[in-house]
Amino acid sequence: MFASCFYSLLTVVVLIVFIPYFQAHHPIHRMPLRIAICDDHPIILESLGLLIATMSNMEVTATFTNAKAMQQHLETHAIDVLITDLSMPDVNGIELTTALRMQNKKLAILMLTVEENHQLIKSAFHAGISGYILKRAGKTELEKAIRTVAKGEKYISNVVLNELVNPSDDEDSKVLPSQLTAREIEVVKLIAQEFSSSEIARLLFLSPGTVETHRHNIIKKLQVKNVVGITKFAIRNGLI
Repeated sequence: MFASCFYSLLTVVVLIVFIPYFQAHHPIHRMPLRIAICDDHPIILESLGLLIATMSNMEVTATFTNAKAMQQHLETHAIDVLITDLSMPDVNGIELTTALRMQNKKLAILMLTVEENHQLIKSAFHAGISGYILKRAGKTELEKAIRTVAKGEKYISNVVLNELVNPSDDEDSKVLPSQLTAREIEVVKLIAQEFSSSEIARLLFLSPGTVETHRHNIIKKLQVKNVVGITKFAIRNGLI
């Protein structure tokens, strides 16, 4: 009789202690990570949203094409991870991070960008980002980055780490302006003046997708890595 009561009591204690633990730690019972994305390209927002939807226990709760709207949203809504671009028309990702860190030091901020310049990477981490990942990364790396920063840890990919350890500044392009089309020259001038793709699209009456195509073609023709190389080309050739 005593043994029966003892084992019944023990069973109750075990259930009380371990069921909440199981519910808290089993993936099925975890609350999904709340993710917000800020990027001035709607197609990037849509694509990222669809990709993240395939990852377990994650949900995109809000998307924004400008930093100001995103900051206003965060005043009344809680999120776990913010994924932001570096180059945006109103406020860039580094300025945004600096502003957010004054309000929330614990928010996980993952910078997703095409920029590989070591100076920009250092500036981003100095501003307070949690992780830095390139847009050419695959789904597996993106998911790893999100989960890492969500745990309060830093994430930096091997490619980005290599750029920090072995900086590879773009060499001056030997291409002449005459080797670019008239439209590409227009795009180069605007890129060098820090206009975003969406702004260039409005100024030249083009679609953002067309501007991105021009941007990639220019980088390929000039044999540079990023905006820094394009800007150096523009300055050296008197385009700005």
